[in-house]
Amino acid sequence: MAIEVKKLVREFSYNGMTLVDPGPQFTPDQVREIYTAQYPELTTAAVDGPEHKDDVVRFTFVRAAGAKGADA
Repeated sequence: MAIEVKKLVREFSYNGMTLVDPGPQFTPDQVREIYTAQYPELTTAAVDGPEHKDDVVRFTFVRAAGAKGADA
């Protein structure tokens, strides 16, 4: 029986979009920080995952749910 080694591809998702992985040297939290320049709402987002499917490891940025207003 031969062992097959496959390289996993990281994928990042936010609000239905797939974001390019800036590099394997960055942790998922660091990737989130990189994307806060384009998407400021990611500052308070959580990193969900990883979810494994075939050769893809997917991390999802989930915005923090919060209520606005005096009654919050």
